[in-house]
Amino acid sequence: MPETRFPDHTPETAPPASRRSMAATTERLGYLPAPVARLATSPQLLDGFLRLSAMFESTTLDPLAREVVVLAVATRNDCHVCVAMHTAKLTALGADPGLIEAARTQRPLGDERLEAVRLFTLEVIATAGAVGDVPLHAFLEHGHTRQNALEVVMGIGVYTMSTLANRLTDAPLDPQLAPFAWEKQH
Repeated sequence: MPETRFPDHTPETAPPASRRSMAATTERLGYLPAPVARLATSPQLLDGFLRLSAMFESTTLDPLAREVVVLAVATRNDCHVCVAMHTAKLTALGADPGLIEAARTQRPLGDERLEAVRLFTLEVIATAGAVGDVPLHAFLEHGHTRQNALEVVMGIGVYTMSTLANRLTDAPLDPQLAPFAWEKQH
């Protein structure tokens, strides 16, 4: 087995503080994702990501809007694992295949409300949060709230952490996600 940049921890080899998060993830998904096995090297990062992503899931943004935020970050940061995982989530949510493909290829979404989320997410990233009045009002005009705007910031933070960690650890794609594999188009 070739040496990896970061170990693929098992519950037996992981730092003790990572084991509870690993077990909870395995129970929830039915398997231990490779990124979790590698992130277990840092119990604080693993626990922080899992807690923050659960908090993001409880925001007032609807599930499709949350996934649009995640895919905007994941495609921008070239994280094949996050794109595949969140493509699977969008598919499970019954999202339109055209919307999924557009989000994966960084093209405008057919749904104006969700496109406003995608554009606002990219604007927050591009301006490091210094979003002007025009982009903010464009977001709000599509039925989103100021609370949603801050929740987009939360999603960007959570999934920037995840995408950067996945890339640093060179996390492989799990076989369960193979049908949703993604490569950045140049």
